[in-house]
Amino acid sequence: MEWVETTGKTVEEAKDLALDQLGVDTQDAEFEVLEEPRTGLFGRVRGEARVRARVAPRQQRPRQDRSSRNKGSAAPKAFTGGGGTEAMASTSRPRTGRRPGAAGSATVAAAAPAPDTAGPAPGGRTVDEIVSVEAQADIMESFLEGLLDAFGASASVNRRAVDEETLELAVEGDDLGLLIGPKGQTLGAVQELARTVVQRRAAGTHEGRVRIDVSGYRQHRREALERVTRQVAEEVHRSGARKAL
Repeated sequence: MEWVETTGKTVEEAKDLALDQLGVDTQDAEFEVLEEPRTGLFGRVRGEARVRARVAPRQQRPRQDRSSRNKGSAAPKAFTGGGGTEAMASTSRPRTGRRPGAAGSATVAAAAPAPDTAGPAPGGRTVDEIVSVEAQADIMESFLEGLLDAFGASASVNRRAVDEETLELAVEGDDLGLLIGPKGQTLGAVQELARTVVQRRAAGTHEGRVRIDVSGYRQHRREALERVTRQVAEEVHRSGARKAL
């Protein structure tokens, strides 16, 4: 799969754009952060984040080496007390110097089959199982409630449908600025941690998308960007001069 390159205000935003282009979830993609925004004077962020991503190649199970199988198939020596007979399982070739048919002759030990690593993923799910967006939201909501308890914050988590494939978990309460951070960086980190928790607890194909908002930050940010876009459009319409967004 070829790499795609995207930019955004934050690394998280650039990754989201790359996932939209690839049409896969985070666990099915590989990322390389090419450039991160720089913090300038007075904490002002300069530049954009630039990442490239591709669909992660499927990993095949390594073949078991024949020599390692033969080594692992030999049984250990067993001794009996009081001058008993020594029993030993040999390799496929008999030892020299033994008479055919003699007592205590060597036996051939069958190589043990390689253990089957396939099976249910953690949480009782198989890798081919489809994880609904509602199930993902349940896991994320539980994670958020634990995070709020750890912060000692008094807040509630409300779920709402954004569209047919997207759910939003809105965290509402007082003094939640620590969960947002400068320019929403902490909020982006919380979103990524929640995704990681979902991937570990619910392996399989994830349907839809669950996003997290704190104190309406994402909504306010969206509205601010819409206002700026309309203002620039009006200036271009009035002056006829091109402007870059």
